[in-house]
Amino acid sequence: MAFAILTFSTVFLLVACGGLLLFYRETMLKRLAEAIDPRPRKKSLRAALQQTGFSLGSVVERFEHIMPKSQAEVSVVAQRLVRAGYRNESAVKIFYGCKVVVPLALCAVAVVTKLHFLSPFFVYIACLGLGFLLPDFWLGKKITTRQKRLRRGLPDVLDLLVICIEAGLSMDQATSRTAEELEKAQPDLCDELGMVVLEQRAGRPRADAWRNLAERTDEESLRNLVSMLIQAEQFGTSVAKTLRVHAETLRTQRVQMVEEIAAKTSVKLVFPLVFFIFPALFLVTLGPAIILMSDSFQKFFTH
Repeated sequence: MAFAILTFSTVFLLVACGGLLLFYRETMLKRLAEAIDPRPRKKSLRAALQQTGFSLGSVVERFEHIMPKSQAEVSVVAQRLVRAGYRNESAVKIFYGCKVVVPLALCAVAVVTKLHFLSPFFVYIACLGLGFLLPDFWLGKKITTRQKRLRRGLPDVLDLLVICIEAGLSMDQATSRTAEELEKAQPDLCDELGMVVLEQRAGRPRADAWRNLAERTDEESLRNLVSMLIQAEQFGTSVAKTLRVHAETLRTQRVQMVEEIAAKTSVKLVFPLVFFIFPALFLVTLGPAIILMSDSFQKFFTH
């Protein structure tokens, strides 16, 4: 009996292995071919777009020398780019290059669309002025959007910090662990926390590292958080309790902001009602009566 069971198991395993070899033959051959003769894989669309963007950025960088600029202005622009999330050294060069390329591109569009025939002087001046200011507007929009993301994600990050600290980790370890765990959910805020961790590992004091975080982001909620953390460290109060209170305060402020926006909706609807909906209602309700009255008056005056 035991010999029969052993024979059946052996035959079953051989059949199963043969089936796997038949079904996954292509995959196995492909892996063996890659192991024997490794070749560079075909670039994905994302990699191709990144490579194209890098090449375009290198082209735009060549135009930045045309722009006259002072060291103070470059420092301000670099600080704004950092607040928008661009820490690359070439970001400033690309920004000033865009201030040259975008006006020329708008002028080319005006020539192609033949808008310059309307008023050449006015069209070209408008294209040059608008193209010069568009990079600043775009950068301001990016800063505002990133600050909103930081403000919305801060309560979740504070909750995880509280959990890590209450689990026995130090403040530095909790910051590093939070930056790793929430990297995909809150990439911007975790990137800033990662910078704080790197500065502390480089030997910068904790208070200075958190102050740099507030300066880089220029977000009011983060400034308040940094002030509370520094005060808690100076006076020896509980950091976990401080973070929990701050997270609850941020959530309360978010609810109050939503309620304020909802309360303003009725006031903002007055202008569309007056300018768009009321004229249509008057036309539908009074239109037939006006037509009948005009016909009656026409018949009366013709007789």
